[in-house]
Amino acid sequence: MYLATARSAAGEAAVVVDGGRGVAAAADVLPGAPATALEVVERVAESDFAAAVRSAPDSAFSPVEGTVFAAPYTRPRKIWGIGLNYVEHASDLTESVPEEPASFMKGDHTIIAPGEAIPLPGQSRRVTAEAELGLIIGRECRNVSDEDALGHVWGVCTVLDQTAEDILARNPRFLTRSKNFPGFFSFGPAIVPLSVALAEAGSLGRLSVTTVLNGSDERVNTVDHMRYSPEFLVGFHSRVMPLFPGDILSTGTPGAVHLTPGDVAGCRIPGVGELSNPVVQGA
Repeated sequence: MYLATARSAAGEAAVVVDGGRGVAAAADVLPGAPATALEVVERVAESDFAAAVRSAPDSAFSPVEGTVFAAPYTRPRKIWGIGLNYVEHASDLTESVPEEPASFMKGDHTIIAPGEAIPLPGQSRRVTAEAELGLIIGRECRNVSDEDALGHVWGVCTVLDQTAEDILARNPRFLTRSKNFPGFFSFGPAIVPLSVALAEAGSLGRLSVTTVLNGSDERVNTVDHMRYSPEFLVGFHSRVMPLFPGDILSTGTPGAVHLTPGDVAGCRIPGVGELSNPVVQGA
């Protein structure tokens, strides 16, 4: 069961997908008839979402085949990213895991839809893609404890986070620039309610995150091997600034892959979903 955005000739609209029953317009099955996925996250608690989908009649659903999915939404107030959160990935880069989360922010202009091309910027000769678990904030949180943090998370999703690594290597102060070219953030298509993901996996720590390149599993690790857990990251960043419904927190990667034109980069998290984007040379 998940929330997504479908694209058609009539435009984009929020939809729900429920296993073998197929896809239904969110406005037809959810309280308040929200039209967009961001409105769902802002106005419908994830537990109410799950209950409404389960109680919706089968007649509300149609086959999912042929549905074209867009990015769930394109105007979150904030996107937080976390660097060097897996010990093994830090060792790849001859870096040590920092004593506090190594976080950065990305603009919403970086968002592309699943299946949309990642354009390699002319300024960079080494762009990498990183598969990550994304957390979608559902309730405003400020100064929350780690123990209460997941109560503010609406759901989870797959993420591809891109970096111009050669620019970053020139100076660590170039982090914002290296992370913020157009097309450097893809997420979705599925946002799985937290309670649904936990019911299937048992805990977020048991989720397996895989960075995929051209169909090959390149790097894989479980959330349990993060230096900073999802709940710690939400609590930590809520003590920096308020987190609002729809904000995205991308929790770090098990490993990056170098991109060249013609490649297809991907993220796979069983129980959450799969995401892929082709790579092209940009201007």
